[in-house]
Amino acid sequence: MKNILITGITGYIGGTVAKKLLEKNYTVTGLVRNDTQIKELESLGIRWIKGSIHDEDILKSAIADTDAIIHTADSADDAYAADSIISALEGSSKTFIFTSGSAIFGGKENGEKNDFVYTEDIPLNPRLEMASRVLINQHVLQSARKNIRSIVIVPTMVYGTGLGLKKDSIQLPALINFSKEKGFGTYFGKGENIWSNLHIEDLANLYVLALEKAKAGSLYYAENGSSNLKNLAENISAKYDLRPAQSVSVQEAVNKFGPAGGYFGFSSNSLCNADKARTELGWKPQNHAIEAFI
Repeated sequence: MKNILITGITGYIGGTVAKKLLEKNYTVTGLVRNDTQIKELESLGIRWIKGSIHDEDILKSAIADTDAIIHTADSADDAYAADSIISALEGSSKTFIFTSGSAIFGGKENGEKNDFVYTEDIPLNPRLEMASRVLINQHVLQSARKNIRSIVIVPTMVYGTGLGLKKDSIQLPALINFSKEKGFGTYFGKGENIWSNLHIEDLANLYVLALEKAKAGSLYYAENGSSNLKNLAENISAKYDLRPAQSVSVQEAVNKFGPAGGYFGFSSNSLCNADKARTELGWKPQNHAIEAFI
C-alpha cells in the first residue's frame, strides 16, 4: 500500500498529512480544483489530478489507481462526497480514511461549562444541528461490510503551523483575528466551555498510523489536552498586547462566524479522550500546550 490519494490536498490537514506520508516514501496524489496551486504541489513532490470530489467519473478513475484515499476536504457534512467515495471503493478492500469533526459533541451550551468527556464507546445523541454529521460517520464505518477498510478520525481544535500549502488552522486564528478587531481577547458568554485540542503534526501522525495499522470500521477521537475559551482569550490578550479579555454575546459570535461557528465552534463544549488511538495504534502525541502556539 504505497499510492495514496488525498482530497483537500491544498488544505491545512490534507497538506500536512501529505508531507508526513512523503517523508515515509509514500506516493501521494492530490485531487485539486485550482490550476494556480498545481505547480506548488509539484514542487513538494505531490502528484495531482484535476477535478472535484463531486465528479464521480474522475473520482472513480483516481481511486482505481490508488491503494487508499484520505478524505480531508472541508466536507464533514457532505454526504454526497462520502457516498460517492464509498460507491467507488465498494468490494475493493482498499482503505478509506474519513475526516469528521468534534462539534458532534457540542450541546449548544452558550459558553457554559460541561466537562463530560466522550470516548468512542459512548453512543452519541447529537443535537439536530450535528445529527447528519454523526450519520455520515456511521455510514462510513458501516461500509466495512462492503469490503472497504473504512476509518473515521475526529479531530478536535487543531493548532500549529501546517506543513503543506495552508499554514493556519481555522478556529484559533479566527479567534485571534476577532480579538484584534475588538481590541481585547474575546470569549463568548461565560467562556467556560471546554474544547479538546491537538497539534497539527500530532494529528497528521495519527492519520499515518491509522493508514498503517487500523482495523476496518475503526473510529478514533484525536486530542492531547484541552482549554476553555476564556483561557484562550486571556492568553491572546497577553501575547498580542490587547486589553484584558472580555465576554462578548453568543449572538455576536453567530453574527461573525455563522450559526455553526458561533454556537458550536466557539460556544459549545467539545471534550473527548483519545486513549483508543494511543493504545491501538501506538500514537504518541508530543505537543500538549495550545497556549504556546497562540
